[in-house]
Amino acid sequence: MSFTELRKFVAPETIFGVGALLVAGQYASKFGMMRPLVVTDPGIVEAGWAGKVLESLAAFDIEGVLFSAVSPNPRAEEVMAGAMTYMEHGCDGLVAVGGGSPMDCAKGIGIVVSNGGHILDYEGVDKIIVPMPPLIGIPTTAGTSADVSQFAIINDTERKTKIAIISKTIIPDVALIDPQTLTTKSPYLVACTGMDALVHAIEAFVSSAHSPMSDLHALEAIRLVTSSLLASLQNPGDMELRAKTMLGSMQAGLAFSNASLGAVHAMAHSLGGYKDLPHGECNAMLLPHVIDFNFPAAPERFRVIAETMGIDCRGLNTKEIRTRLLQSMIELRNAVGIREHLGQKGIRTGDIPVLSAKAVLDPCLVTNPKTATTRDLQVIYEEAT
Repeated sequence: MSFTELRKFVAPETIFGVGALLVAGQYASKFGMMRPLVVTDPGIVEAGWAGKVLESLAAFDIEGVLFSAVSPNPRAEEVMAGAMTYMEHGCDGLVAVGGGSPMDCAKGIGIVVSNGGHILDYEGVDKIIVPMPPLIGIPTTAGTSADVSQFAIINDTERKTKIAIISKTIIPDVALIDPQTLTTKSPYLVACTGMDALVHAIEAFVSSAHSPMSDLHALEAIRLVTSSLLASLQNPGDMELRAKTMLGSMQAGLAFSNASLGAVHAMAHSLGGYKDLPHGECNAMLLPHVIDFNFPAAPERFRVIAETMGIDCRGLNTKEIRTRLLQSMIELRNAVGIREHLGQKGIRTGDIPVLSAKAVLDPCLVTNPKTATTRDLQVIYEEAT
């Protein structure tokens, strides 16, 4: 695209570094919160991070109301239950603590308490009219980037699929990004969320809606994640490596929030809703197959991705770069511990038409660099199985 083409770029205020979580009370006070709903999940409560946030709020005489009934793939009914809790307790703001699930659930709660109706009414792009209450995002994973993005992904258990809600009104007002929260995550969760961040960056860079501004963040995210994810798993006590993966996730979030995504996410949303699988795991299993499909539509962009990952492309033709990039993606996925295929996750041939029919309707598919039909998606699912 031309550097002179008109584009917008949206991002929240961001505080990054060890101790960021501890200023939650200070920021809640700035937003005038007196009784915010603190949206989290049981794992974050057990790890102690939710308690630290509540303590930070209390130091400013702010009474946080805890809502932790959130599943790994946040369900529409959990959003509605959270909205009910918000209204019953007279809450006046939202603090989300956790990975993408509590963050997306909090966004859903904010949508419903401000706009009414049911959360599933807001599927799609720019369906939200009334702004949400103030929202503070405190991520505890280096992957989803929900703390800086205008996306919310909600599991529709009736249709057994995930819906995407996309609107700049649901970008958190401030993101408090603290790398020390990663120290309580299991290695496999670190791997899955790290691969999610990498997919965010890659899809944003080849998206048909990319811009020079989003490209900067996407490429830096690719560099940070590919150079630090495996090393952080091998050296779990190294806070600098943890911080690099967290920063990579943030950069990827800024990229995809503004450039959108592609077929990997469209297919992962369908897959995750159908089988209730971890989102990052779904992305990692699908990524090489989607890159192989998309490569002819953006060979120069994929060459830049390969070079950013550290692949020496000098003297290689397009076919050789494609092969080397796919090999590197598979090697990284395997090295961080994601070695299974869709078939090993219970996906059967008979499931693929259902998955494809849902994925082809996902708004993320709109910005995929290559037009993908239902049959194209079926073939990719088959290859990944």
